[in-house]
Amino acid sequence: MEKGNYSLVTEFILIGLSDQPEFQMQLFFLFLGIYVITVLGNLGMIILIRLSSNLHTPMYYFLCSLSFIDLCQSTVITPKMLVNFLSKENTISYPDCITQFYFFAFFVISECHMLAVMAYDRYVAICHPLLYSLMMSHQVCSLLVSGVYALGLVGATPQTGCLLNVVFCKKKAINHYFCDLLPLLELSCSSTYVNEVLLLSFSTFNILFPTLTIICSYVFIIVNILKIQSTEGRSKAFSTCSSHIAAVGVFFGSCAFMYLQPSSVSSMDQGKVSSVFYTIVVPMLNPLIYSLRNKDVKIALKKVMKRTFF
Repeated sequence: MEKGNYSLVTEFILIGLSDQPEFQMQLFFLFLGIYVITVLGNLGMIILIRLSSNLHTPMYYFLCSLSFIDLCQSTVITPKMLVNFLSKENTISYPDCITQFYFFAFFVISECHMLAVMAYDRYVAICHPLLYSLMMSHQVCSLLVSGVYALGLVGATPQTGCLLNVVFCKKKAINHYFCDLLPLLELSCSSTYVNEVLLLSFSTFNILFPTLTIICSYVFIIVNILKIQSTEGRSKAFSTCSSHIAAVGVFFGSCAFMYLQPSSVSSMDQGKVSSVFYTIVVPMLNPLIYSLRNKDVKIALKKVMKRTFF
């Protein structure tokens, strides 16, 4: 088959979260508010960490990278979603759809591994405090972040490459609010076996490997915390980890629900709801979770505001 005939569909229709016209404006304002908070929260976190010298530590270096990933991931999906709420025909061209999937896959895989790196950072800080500056040097932190983005590329590129070989000649309505792989494969009239095997393999690795890393890190952390004699020391150690555990639970729980179960019409509809959590809600919550429960961030914010306004 000629390269130009790989896809007989030049554009797709995104069904979205709801096909009820009376709910479109309410959903538009809801997700517009979420996106504004996401942009302000993550951009504010990046700027605050850059401007505050007391936040120039490995923990906040990783948090800055997480905020960048969340900002980009939300921007890949939400603006198009908002436009579709106001449009009569929620169409997206074939090239735009493939591009959206590629960047979505890149950033969501990167976030999986960034959360694992952040758990490892907390493990080193609590279990090996005397070696922390050596084990988490600037070079090591840079390598870890580079590795996170490299895994994002390794995960997104083959899946997108295989998606380009899928023939779309059936109905062109995607049962989702963005171009995700499973809803796209449902529209194929060619074999999707390779795509499904690749998706299952990468999903298993990118969800289970970071999850196991996080679980192992926190098992060692909890064991070390329980050895601390003072109640104040224990509560301080737990407070540095509680925000990360909350973010991890929501993100990996919704990802696992979407990608580690057999696909069906009902699971696809349920998957749309779970997708909202890790593509839209989690990027909004992360800066709030890490800032509201973090004394260092609050102190740095007060200093920056004093310098700016006074």
